[in-house]
Amino acid sequence: MCTLCMLSASVNLILAVFVLQFLRVTKQYLPHVARLCLISTFLEDGIRMWFQWSEQKDYIESSWGCGAFLATLFVLINLLGQLGGCILILSRNFVQYACFGLFGIIGLQTIAYSILWDPKFLMRNLALGGGLLLLLAESRSEGRSMFAGVPTMRESSPKQYMQLGGRVLLVLMFMTLLHFDANFLSILQNLVGTALIILVAIGFKTKLAALTLVVWLLIINFSFNAFWTIPTYKPMHDFLKYDFFQTTSVIGGLLLVVALGPGGVSMDEKKKEW
Repeated sequence: MCTLCMLSASVNLILAVFVLQFLRVTKQYLPHVARLCLISTFLEDGIRMWFQWSEQKDYIESSWGCGAFLATLFVLINLLGQLGGCILILSRNFVQYACFGLFGIIGLQTIAYSILWDPKFLMRNLALGGGLLLLLAESRSEGRSMFAGVPTMRESSPKQYMQLGGRVLLVLMFMTLLHFDANFLSILQNLVGTALIILVAIGFKTKLAALTLVVWLLIINFSFNAFWTIPTYKPMHDFLKYDFFQTTSVIGGLLLVVALGPGGVSMDEKKKEW
């Protein structure tokens, strides 16, 4: 039993050192890469709205019977809202307003494309919202005291709960990746994946679990969503492209967790107090 305890402690120490070394090497540019990945799906969709203006307008007009004016307005809002939000986030100007705007775009698309009734795509949109929530938390300063010299209680800071909500929503992406097959490999993948998403959600060994999920998602994304291998005239090309950039955005959210930590409402933070 003692041998197992020592082995577990040694593994934990090695992993902790690895994460610390990774953060030390990447601390200068990791938050920038995280933000770029996070907004990638909005950037791609905004550009697609530009190049597929007529197709998108016709789809909305025929689906909802709302007329050409409202369909055109929908496409215009999506185009300007997404590209404008991405520019503001990358330039670090009015980030909070940009996040709220992109939240609105997610809600608008969820209704317009009937994603509300598709559990898989709904969970992915919620995961995307979780990434934006983490970005919004990053852009906020810590809660200020009402009186000079009196610190605000950490538990009451909205930023901490934004980080908690962002972590919980991010893990919904992995719920869509679970495969309920009877073979050993699928069962093992489900068990490991479930354990990792629980660790991220509760904020225990958060940076290591999030970094592991980033690697896992990168492998899945480049293996199964390789849209560049499909001719552009085939519908599967657009489907895989959409999937690829949505997954990339969730990777960006997880990278923010790796770079900034889980926040105050987490097991990792409570361990420091204990």
